[in-house]
Amino acid sequence: MDKKINFKNMINYFKGIYDGIKSLLGGMGVTMKVFFRKKVTEEYPENRKTLVVSDRWRAVLTMPHDENNEHACTACGICQMNCPNGTIQVISKTIETEDGKKKKVLDRYLFDLGTCTFCNLCVTTCPSDAIEFSDDFENAVFTRSKLAEQLNREGSKLREKKKEIV
Repeated sequence: MDKKINFKNMINYFKGIYDGIKSLLGGMGVTMKVFFRKKVTEEYPENRKTLVVSDRWRAVLTMPHDENNEHACTACGICQMNCPNGTIQVISKTIETEDGKKKKVLDRYLFDLGTCTFCNLCVTTCPSDAIEFSDDFENAVFTRSKLAEQLNREGSKLREKKKEIV
């Protein structure tokens, strides 16, 4: 009985060696395949002009302004409500129009890139398409305070809707 146990142990020992060598050769085969592939190296930052960024890339939230420094944000606050971690702050003020009506307008639109999860909920829920993500990916800074910014420009105002003449 003692010899059977030793024989089984010896078979298991050589089976382990065989499995180890088989695994080692499999790994070395993968390594050799990759070793002889054509290398693809992005030469960043030298290729900034020709670098293609994916259309799905989300980097920095922006509020586009036209040549008259007008934006489309109505200060409704839907983007702020849908932001899962409070990255966006829409600060509005109430003004009185020429015909005596009170109207809510955007005072400041604050965005903190350091806490943004890039979930795109703010952009997809904006009813006026006032905000969008840019494809600028160079966002490294030394202090977190530089990641917080105001998106609406100084002196900007809501883009007026053109009235159709009937």
